[in-house]
Amino acid sequence: MSATVIGFVIYLIVIFVVGLLTFKHNKTISDYVLGGRRLGIWVITFSERASGESSWLLLGLPAALYANGLLDIWVAVGCSTGILVSWMVIAKPLRLQSEQVGAITLPQFFSNTFNDTTHAIRYLATVIIVVFFTFYVSAQFIGAGKVLNVTFGIDKFDGMLLGAGIILFYTVAGGFMAVAWTDFVQAILMIGTLVILPIALLMELGGYDQVSSFVASADPAFGSLTGGKSGIAAVLSVISGLAWGLGYMAQPHLITRFMAIKDPNELRKGALIGISWAVVAFWGAMFIGLFGAAYLVNQAPLEDAEKLMPMLANDLLPGWLAGILISGAIAAMMSTADSQLLVATSAVSEDVYHGSINPKASESSLVSLSRTTTVIIGVVAFGLAWYAQANDKDFVFSIVGFAWSGLGSAFGPALLFTLWWKKTTREGVLAGMLTGSLVTIIWRNIDYLKNEIGGVGLFEIVPAFILATLAVWLVSNLTYKSQSQSKLSSL
Repeated sequence: MSATVIGFVIYLIVIFVVGLLTFKHNKTISDYVLGGRRLGIWVITFSERASGESSWLLLGLPAALYANGLLDIWVAVGCSTGILVSWMVIAKPLRLQSEQVGAITLPQFFSNTFNDTTHAIRYLATVIIVVFFTFYVSAQFIGAGKVLNVTFGIDKFDGMLLGAGIILFYTVAGGFMAVAWTDFVQAILMIGTLVILPIALLMELGGYDQVSSFVASADPAFGSLTGGKSGIAAVLSVISGLAWGLGYMAQPHLITRFMAIKDPNELRKGALIGISWAVVAFWGAMFIGLFGAAYLVNQAPLEDAEKLMPMLANDLLPGWLAGILISGAIAAMMSTADSQLLVATSAVSEDVYHGSINPKASESSLVSLSRTTTVIIGVVAFGLAWYAQANDKDFVFSIVGFAWSGLGSAFGPALLFTLWWKKTTREGVLAGMLTGSLVTIIWRNIDYLKNEIGGVGLFEIVPAFILATLAVWLVSNLTYKSQSQSKLSSL
């Protein structure tokens, strides 16, 4: 058995042990989907960061820098800013208000806040979560297939199957507690990968002067912060990169961490930890792409740029270390997929079944239903991953972008207004959710909008977020009568 395989097997053993140890902690539905609100700030923050940065950070973003050059630096700038805003603006008020209204999920928070007896918010939010998260999880399975293919020569389909099986095991077994603690381990692995691999690349290249020379001699567009574009095309390209940050304000699998923290007064400390992790991680991912392009300058371009990171790890590092760092890429996929499966599961079991179909369901039956739902959603996501891989549409960056936009624009404006504007109404929230999700789907599927606006296209989260914001504001103004009618008097 090679050193690379040994490093990877050790990682898998740790993950399996965590899943088994946390199984006994899931006695209630609150335990399964929120960890009983008893986790500390370090576990919560590392879990939030690991969940937020999926395979796109270790595969997709380096591939984008490798292929497109410095233009995609704006993605990292936007994401880092969005993470900071999320922790500073969303975290504490959501933690306090969600406990005040007795909510353990995002749909339940909206529904309870506005006393929605029609259950319209629960149903719409659940549909949005399940649809977009199924795509999102499928992207993680695709990423697992690519990494295992490059590292161990495993067929991509078999790699996807292995990754899906591992994720489903410990998510079904341990619920939120398992997800949070495995995320903690995975966040450490991820940051290690994103620090060590760029350093190894720089040493192999003989210093930063070699990178500077490469950028200077490359296509001018590669070294341009606007991708060689000018005028409106340059502006829209920068905006599309920065707009990734908008999605952080209401990704259900991330803000669930804010709701789960034991002591809300520690959230400012969490903000410092989270943004520090993010800055190091994003710069590391960018350096892997940029330095990797310089390292491979005399070779034929990679057929699939998203295999860059595992290929470099295998080329430059000792086998045992490559195995550990490549586990960091697997960790990125697992830490996101498990959280998304859990949130999608809770939307079905808690928000739909328990919230409106069977309010008297026992805790044990809800936990059992949650586990069954996790498996079903995981199987559907695997089917989508297999279809995308079979039809050469398995680009992690693109699939994640679509899901990121749909979730961020559907819930971001609605959550911001609910937390910070007293005139927000149930109807305004519904309008924002519907607008954000539909605009994302429409924009992505009309070629002119996706590719031709301003000559470069525009990331769908930009129009979706703007129009969803207008929808919440306009409809709330039209339907607002008094605060006591639009929101619970306790807020």
